[in-house]
This record gives sequence, structure tokens and C-alpha cells, in this order.
Amino acid sequence: MSQAKKLMDAFCGSIAAHGTTTVGRVGRNGKAEAKSMIVRGPLTDELVQDHIEGRQGVGSIPITQDNLCMFGALDIDTYDLNLVELNAKVQKLGLPLVLCRSKSGGAHLYLFLKQWEQAAMVREYLTEMSVALGFSGCEIFPKQDTILAERGDVGNFINMPYFGGDVTTRYALDKKGEAMDMAQFFAAVDAARIDIPELNELQFGGERTHFTDGPYCLEIITGQGSVSEHRNTFMFNVGVYCRLKWPDNWKKHHEEYNRTLCSPALEATEIVALQKSLMKKDYFLQCSSCPLKDYCDVQICKSRQFGVGNSAPDQANLGGLTVILSEPRHYFMDVDGQRLQLTVEQLQNQGLWQRSCMEQLNFMPPQVKPQDWQVAINTLMKNSVTIDVPPELTIKGQFHEMLKTFCTSRIRALSPEEMEMGKPWTEEGVTYFTMAGLEQFLKNRQFTSYKAVHIQEQLKTLNDGGECYQRKYIKRENGKTKHLRVWHVPAFEDEEIILEPKEFSDDIPF
Repeated sequence: MSQAKKLMDAFCGSIAAHGTTTVGRVGRNGKAEAKSMIVRGPLTDELVQDHIEGRQGVGSIPITQDNLCMFGALDIDTYDLNLVELNAKVQKLGLPLVLCRSKSGGAHLYLFLKQWEQAAMVREYLTEMSVALGFSGCEIFPKQDTILAERGDVGNFINMPYFGGDVTTRYALDKKGEAMDMAQFFAAVDAARIDIPELNELQFGGERTHFTDGPYCLEIITGQGSVSEHRNTFMFNVGVYCRLKWPDNWKKHHEEYNRTLCSPALEATEIVALQKSLMKKDYFLQCSSCPLKDYCDVQICKSRQFGVGNSAPDQANLGGLTVILSEPRHYFMDVDGQRLQLTVEQLQNQGLWQRSCMEQLNFMPPQVKPQDWQVAINTLMKNSVTIDVPPELTIKGQFHEMLKTFCTSRIRALSPEEMEMGKPWTEEGVTYFTMAGLEQFLKNRQFTSYKAVHIQEQLKTLNDGGECYQRKYIKRENGKTKHLRVWHVPAFEDEEIILEPKEFSDDIPF
């Protein structure tokens, strides 16, 4: 089997579409600029071979039209990420993931499955793994539990590794943290394949014995060993838990956790200071602080007796944006793993977006400050993926189709003189017409998207940027000549278009 076929087999996904990425300059922060686009049509041997040979990068869409997948991924795009340390943590936790360096220097952690599985289930396991690794909130592929296939949705793609073959910066790391060539990578994929029953047997996050009825983040953190970083923040939040569970003697338990869970334990004076702060008022969990936010799973935490409870905001997680390049444009947004279809007005206006969530997702997320919404949408649009559409779904394409109809239908002039009547005249491979005649034709067909200046620009395009108007002499019945200002385009292929006749009532109006 060729390398291209093996790579396609590893990243077996949607046959409805695939992704392409063109990398631009590398910024001062080391992140590469890239333009991403979804192309309708399956990946082929030729496309993947071009990827391996470094001509055009491609990506696979994990989710199929039936909402199944055979691979998934965590996309960790953190600045100054230490890949070797992350890879070592993957091995320590026993996670069935293959780590590859991404084009921007981050990490793609791939989960390869033995058979097709429901995307929603795969996303649940990947979410648990991201929390166990301390990268809660990172991008997860597939990005959706389900896609809106009937509305033209195809999901999101993730770039394949080994762009450029063995001479690449997008390589996989072995268990020792060293780069693998493609042959080693294919062997690693086969060895890492796993099914759902095997995933069920794994304990993500180490041996978890503490806080099983409390904040999920504290359970995961302590399951991975003694706490040596952010000890002050950690113990403050342990104190919140203790006050909730043991209101009468919480200090005793708080001090015991400090001795057994922190390495080294905080000094007695520090613990006393924390306890004094906790007694001043009813403090709550500091969910947005490190290390809690890195190990957060708010849905699980809400279900715990002494977890975050109902006080946690139902803030929607916006995962990504896909732009359909129709006119007007339409958008697919990932909201908590579900797909939301939007117009530009609904994307711009937070109130309309909220209403769309209620109508399509049966969920009313809270609104944020207008400036925060603007920042969030700008970030999504900057990192958005585009999907091209057929020309007839664009205003330009619609205009060209109507212009062709105008120039080739039975309303064509039988002589140049009939151009005064608004009809097009064709001779020597060029079709001439008046602007008034074309505008009236467009108006009759309710095409009002272009004004005269827009029409002129489109006519210039059809004339390779050259002038598209001139004066033409026509001879009237009285023998006199007239200068007529006409516009012209190269003649369309001679395929007569029959316009449907308008229906008129036979009723006598009087």
C-alpha cells in the first residue's frame, strides 16, 4: 500500500468534502498564517500525494454525513508549548493518543478507532482526555456531535501531518519524544487503535480518590499526584469545598488536605491566612483561575453535591465558525458541540443570535458585554473556514446567467436598429445592447442587486478589463443615421433560450 493510501486510511473521514490549507508567512510569535478552505469532494490519492510531496496541504473531516467517525483529535495551540513534556504526560496517563507537531508548533493529539463510532461519544472521551492533560477548552475534532448535512453542512477539517513527507515539521513523536518517520507513524497508528469498550476501561486522570463528590478539577489534579504548583490557589478552593461539606469542623479537614496533598505543604501561617479569608464571607470556587480552569469540566462539576452547582453560568462554548460564500453569506457556528446556522444579521446581533440558539438548540445562553461579543466574533471570523458555493448561489453568478439569457433568448434583435427597442444584437462574435435595455430586462426578472455602476464592472470583467461601451451607427426608417451608445460583451455560445410567456387574463376589464 502506498504512503498516500496509508495516510488516507489513518485519517478516514467524510467523503463529502475535505480541507485545504495554504500557509503564508510566519509571525514573530512563531505562528504561521494560513488560509483554510473546505472543498466539496472526497480526498483522493492524488491530493494526499501532493500533501506528502509538499505541494498543497490537505486535511480530513472526521465526521461523516451520518455523524460517525473513525478518528478524533485534540488541537492544543498554546504559545511556547513543550511537546516533549506533553508527550511524556500522555504516556504517564496511559492515554491512547498519538502526538503530532502542528504547522504552528502546537500539538495535534490523535485518537484512532478500530471502527466507526458516534461522533458525540468520541467527543465525550476526548473531552475527558483534554481535562486529564490540563488543557480543558482546547479544540476537539470532530467539533460537532452532529452536522446539518441537509443544509449543506460538512463539518470541520483538521490538517494531516507529514506535509512534505519525512522532511517535515509536522511529525509525530514516539514514546521517547523523538520524531518518527512516516513508516514509524503508520505503525504507531495501528498500535494505538482502540474501541469503545477498551476506552471504557481506562481511568483518565490517574488514581482519583479525593473530591469525588466535589469540584471535578480538584479530583483530576489530585489524581495525578502531589500538588506542587499553584498551591495557594489550590488550597483556597479546597477550603471552599471543606466549608460546604463539613461546616462545623472544616478547618480540621482543610489542614489535613494540606499535609497529604501538597508537596511541600503550605506553612501554617499561610493556611491560617487562607482560613481567615474564607471566614470573612461566602467565597466560591475560583473556576477561572489556574490550575482549576485547566482541569475544568463544568457539566460534571454541576452534577456534584459539593461542586460548582447552579451558580455556574451557562456560558456557551463557541467552538468555531464556517463561512458559506454565498451571497448573502451564511454561517455555521459550533455551540457546545452543536451546529447553529446563522445569517450575517444573527451573527452580528447578540440578541438575534441568542434567539437562534433558542429556536435551533433549545438553549438560551446568557448575553455578554457588547465589546466582549465583538471580540469573540472577530476571533471566530479571523480563524474561520470557508466553503465555496456554485456560481449561481452568488450575485455575480446570477447576473452572468441573466446576462446570458438576455443575449441568447428569442428577444434578440433581427437588425441593429432594434437595439433602440432594448433588444441585444450579435454580429462577428460580439453582442451589443443598450444599458437601458439590459436594466429593464433585469428589473422584469426582479434582479435588483446591481446598479448601473456594478453592471459596468461586470461587463468590463467579461471584456478582460477593457472598455465595454462605444457609439454605434444605426439607420432609421427615414434614412437618417443615429449615434447610439451601446455596451458589448463577447457573444455567448449559440444556444437559444426560450423565455416562458407571461400569462394574461382573458377577463374583459370593463
